[in-house]
Amino acid sequence: MSFKSKLLPSLRAAPESAGLVTSSWTGAPLPPELLALLEINPLALLACESTGRIACANAPMQALMGVADATQLGALSPALCELIGWPGAMPGPGQSHRMEGWLPSAAGGQRHLRATTRALDGAPRRWLVQLEDCKLEDAQELSRIEIAALMGTAGLGVATFDPARGWITAAPGRPDAGEGAADGAPGGQGAGLMSIGRDLVEPESLPEYERLQSALRQRQRVEVRYAVRHRDMGRRWLLTRVEPTALGDDGRHGFSVVTLDVTEEENARRRNEQLLQELGTILDTSPAGIAYLRGPRLARCNARFEALLDLAPGDGTGLSMDALLARCGVTGTAARQALATLAEQGSFETQFQPARAQASGKPVWYSLALRRAGVSSPGQDEAVAVLTDVTRLRTQQAELEGLERERELMFSLSDVGIVHQREGRIERANQAMAELTGHSQAELQGLPLAELYEDERVYQHHLAQEKRDLALHGRARGERRIRRRDGTELWVQVSHRPVDANDPTAGAISSFVSVDERRRARESLLAQADRTRAILDSVLVGIVTLGEKGIEWMNRSARRMFGGELSDFLGQPISVVASAEADHPLRRTDWLATLQEGQAETFECRLVGRDGRTFWVVGNAVVTGLDQGGGQQLTFALLDIERRREAENQITQARTSLQRIIETAPLAIALFDANNQQVLQLNQMMAAFARRPAAEILGRQPALWLPGPEAAALSADLHRAQEAADTLRRELHRAADPESGEPGQVWDMRIVSLVDPGEAGAQLLLVASDVTEQRAADEARLEAAIAQREMLVKEVHHRIKNNLQGVAGLLQQSAQRTPAAGPAIAEAVSQVHAIAQVHGLQVGMTGPLRVRGVMEAIAQSVQRMFGRQIEVEVQGPAPHRFALTEADSIPVALTVNELLTNAIKHSEGGVIVCRMICGEAEVSLCVLNPGRLAPDFSLAQIPSGISGLGLVRALLPRKGATISLTQEGEAVVARLRLVPPAVALLEPL
Repeated sequence: MSFKSKLLPSLRAAPESAGLVTSSWTGAPLPPELLALLEINPLALLACESTGRIACANAPMQALMGVADATQLGALSPALCELIGWPGAMPGPGQSHRMEGWLPSAAGGQRHLRATTRALDGAPRRWLVQLEDCKLEDAQELSRIEIAALMGTAGLGVATFDPARGWITAAPGRPDAGEGAADGAPGGQGAGLMSIGRDLVEPESLPEYERLQSALRQRQRVEVRYAVRHRDMGRRWLLTRVEPTALGDDGRHGFSVVTLDVTEEENARRRNEQLLQELGTILDTSPAGIAYLRGPRLARCNARFEALLDLAPGDGTGLSMDALLARCGVTGTAARQALATLAEQGSFETQFQPARAQASGKPVWYSLALRRAGVSSPGQDEAVAVLTDVTRLRTQQAELEGLERERELMFSLSDVGIVHQREGRIERANQAMAELTGHSQAELQGLPLAELYEDERVYQHHLAQEKRDLALHGRARGERRIRRRDGTELWVQVSHRPVDANDPTAGAISSFVSVDERRRARESLLAQADRTRAILDSVLVGIVTLGEKGIEWMNRSARRMFGGELSDFLGQPISVVASAEADHPLRRTDWLATLQEGQAETFECRLVGRDGRTFWVVGNAVVTGLDQGGGQQLTFALLDIERRREAENQITQARTSLQRIIETAPLAIALFDANNQQVLQLNQMMAAFARRPAAEILGRQPALWLPGPEAAALSADLHRAQEAADTLRRELHRAADPESGEPGQVWDMRIVSLVDPGEAGAQLLLVASDVTEQRAADEARLEAAIAQREMLVKEVHHRIKNNLQGVAGLLQQSAQRTPAAGPAIAEAVSQVHAIAQVHGLQVGMTGPLRVRGVMEAIAQSVQRMFGRQIEVEVQGPAPHRFALTEADSIPVALTVNELLTNAIKHSEGGVIVCRMICGEAEVSLCVLNPGRLAPDFSLAQIPSGISGLGLVRALLPRKGATISLTQEGEAVVARLRLVPPAVALLEPL
């Protein structure tokens, strides 16, 4: 690192030191040679160790250190330590480094020093430091720079003519130029201006050049300024002076020629003349009055200055300072203060109304600015006065102040939240913003905008969108959800505008308007519209909405009718689906003119879908949108009646066919009036059903052509069929008629209402068929099937029981071979025996299993398995009423088996009681065993599994079965409660 041109901190003056300050190296004395070298060396030398201890310093070094008897480098000034390199820049073994810097000297000023630090060989590490004063080198370099600056940069050339030696130039190494030197003069710009010939002189300067040559020949004093055109340096102006002189003691007459490059001076002079001319033009044409004052008097001014002060042309010159201030409305004490301000601060400014403006009452204002320009002579201060018309400026300033007040009032009193933000933080916010967010204005100032949003991710998303909109449109706008101070959320409309589009750091102005209620209302309206459209999509009537440009929307039924999607018809007239009739209703264009708001008109027409299908519709046209002030809309509701028309034709055909069928069908058919049950129509089979002629039945009620009980039953069925929506089916048993010899019959009778119940003109249709022989055959087949099924079921249960007993035997053999698995296999054997007991019970009986039988069989099986006494008790009335369904019998049996097994395992002795308690509509199976439950036992915490209580919970029926395990005195009671549908209630015996 170089310390040239770096000013270091001041160093305290060092005391005079007359000798060598020495100590010893760590653990060894200093070598005599080193001490001698340090003592006789005129340079400042210092020896130090790695610990920073100064082992030796000679007198020049002591003078530089500035600390008397310093023993540590750390005691030196930081500037000197940095120059030496201590502590971090000391060289490594065998290396050295050199650094230069400027240090304050004791006599004042700066001293240029060079520090050389060398690392000595050996251990521990030691360094030798040498400081050199660069004063002589700096003086030599300064002399060379000054000579080069004088001869080169200033463009100066000197040559002397000695008759004995010829031309002697000031430029070293320059040979005699002979006549060439006489033709010109050497210059400091280099060899290019050392010799100037006539051919280089500009034509307009040739007379001056000739005068120079004449003076050289005659050895006369002369000073000539001329222009030359150099091939390398272009146009240059030279000033050559010839000065005769006497050389030596012998009185030799010579002369010196000094040539100076005055190009810059000449150009500046010419530019000054041009600037003065331009300045005069500017002063004459400037809209501001400008005057120059020398001392207390006005020396010069432009015409505008005199015009603004209502002075005649030329009257301003010589005007005193007091008179000038008086004309500007500054008099008396104010004038003296103005002059004092001008003298002290160098400037004075004031604004005033001219006398004519005060007289006329016009708002005219002038501004007077006085600036001290300098001192032309002792006691003669120079000043410049500028007089300008600031009427427009003051008017604009007043308007701006008014606008500023209005802006501040709008900002403070606005109901809209306004924020000035910069770099993501709020610089300022108004009271409306504070009320909107729940924060105070002081809390909002400096608050990050991200705090107003749900989280940082949402804020960054909105920020990226705002930057994109600002780049594209110069503003950003959107709805945001912000978080208030109390944690509630609020929807607001946010608008952003940059303060300066060209300066992003200027920030932006943001406005926040609450749209929470509007947002909620809009969401409610959108949801209502979605629900309405969903409802319209679900109806079977086609809904089509037309605007000024054609079809705007249609529901699913309309799209299905027209055979396309909404995009296929969007913007088209509804007549695109009209058939070819010229007077087709959908071709009308006067709907809006003829219909009023809410008025509907019904029509019937044919339509042609995009798929080519032609069909009939009945529709309504309704005008909407008039009362909302929006665009008028025409809504069509279309119902496809193609099938209805086909059905009407088919009904006509069916009636004819039905009449023939009724007459020829092998069924008894009769049509009744639903109101009075009179027979309106019947066939011959109906007469056979009634066992009377058709004439005695037609137009009469059943009580007049059927026996009493049968007539009452038929009349009741007709009433029920009239009220029911479905077909009423009954079997009517006709008793044998001893008089006519008719045998007993079974008729399958169906009665259906042909019209909706309650409507006028409702009719009932009775259809009956003789199924006497069919019922007899069905009963015979049913009895045979029941007997066969009972035999098969018993056989199946018997085989299942035998197989389960075989499985149990195999499991017992496995338990004997593997004693370690004995307890688990014994539990499985017990469960298999329980299932076998259920199947064994089903072999010997028909119908559902009784709960009592299942419980007693499982108790006997467990008692045999474990050799433990189990007492079975039955309490309550009619225990035989409770039975198990086929699906629930095995799960209940396994549950009882598991409860008994669990009671035996967890009791050390005593009698196990299995009790059946019967209620009115429920039965409980209780297992009691001596023992105690754990204090924190909970059956709900036991997970469902394949063993123990977990198995019990898994096996229970999902509905109608609950289990509990409680401590009652000294016994643990496991209670299984069964209610329908887990248990069936049979009729009492």
